[in-house]
Amino acid sequence: MKRAVIVRAKRTPIGKKNGILQSYHPQELSAPLLSQLAVGLEENVEDVILGNVTGPGGNIGRLAALEAGLPLSIPGFMLDRQCSAGLEAIRIASYFIQGGAGKCYIAGGVESSSTSPFQKRARFAPDSIGDPDMLEAAEMVAKEFEITKERQDEYALLSYERCWAAFDRGNFEDEIVPIDKLDKDEEFLKKRNMEALLRRAKPLFPNENGTVTAANSCGINDGAAAVLVMEEETALSRGFRPVLRFIDSQVAGVHPFYPGAAPIPAIQVLLKRNGLTVKDIDLFEINEAFASKIVACAQELSIPYEKLNVSGGALTIGHPYGASGAILVTRLFYEVQRRNNAKYVLAAIGSGGGIGVAVLFEAV
Repeated sequence: MKRAVIVRAKRTPIGKKNGILQSYHPQELSAPLLSQLAVGLEENVEDVILGNVTGPGGNIGRLAALEAGLPLSIPGFMLDRQCSAGLEAIRIASYFIQGGAGKCYIAGGVESSSTSPFQKRARFAPDSIGDPDMLEAAEMVAKEFEITKERQDEYALLSYERCWAAFDRGNFEDEIVPIDKLDKDEEFLKKRNMEALLRRAKPLFPNENGTVTAANSCGINDGAAAVLVMEEETALSRGFRPVLRFIDSQVAGVHPFYPGAAPIPAIQVLLKRNGLTVKDIDLFEINEAFASKIVACAQELSIPYEKLNVSGGALTIGHPYGASGAILVTRLFYEVQRRNNAKYVLAAIGSGGGIGVAVLFEAV
């Protein structure tokens, strides 16, 4: 069986909805990434796979490839698995390589919430089951797993402090491809007093003894991220250094009321099938849509915070839905290169409708 490896990974800065990236459409956010990832391989890329959630519809994968000036022979396609879309794109590209369908793919995701033509979200579940908004679902996760506001706030503050420390160390500079002259996440233009914000923030559902607040939840954002996935022998023959080797993945479904908990069974099945435990995984990147989700996943899987989202995540820099899964992999790509002893790393994300995707990589 062929082995898929990731040899390049990049993301744009992340902007807030109607913020620094508000005038950029999805193809305009994606094109600089595709151009940089394809350098020297323009005639070898066999497809561009991009996840997207909020539109505008059409084939953004093809549109972005054309916007980037890539050869007309590269077809491109778009997929939507809600917040899991960017990670699903990388998963699909890896399986294409394993199955011998191709040797070189660009995969990731993009979101331009600012330019989306859709004012309402898509349905996650039929009325017969119930279709809560994500904030309501985050509260349901907190209640189901008995996660207090204090624990959520504690994690949100930890994530914020980690994110700023990583930014101050320059850790994000290698990740980012500038959009025109924009070269840093909007969050880092001004530091907030997060401790005070968390203390003052009121529950969004006070009549239900709520625990989820605007301060321990992610924002709505714009941004893109993608990776270059190659067949390992081809990568080596072309002089590339593989950084992450795709090992396996798992998708799981849970009740649509608890999308934040969906990574739990996906990770459990994935580890068991590969004869691994949480102790064997050196780094976890789990998307920080809500602090309730991360605390629940860490609690149920016994993941120590020392291994989890070590440079912060979406609670600070934001959650551009379709791109977020690819941002997780991009973060792992650079984090393992700063370490000498990492062996296994894992990216996971939960999505609307109660879907969890988990991907296991080996550091090469």
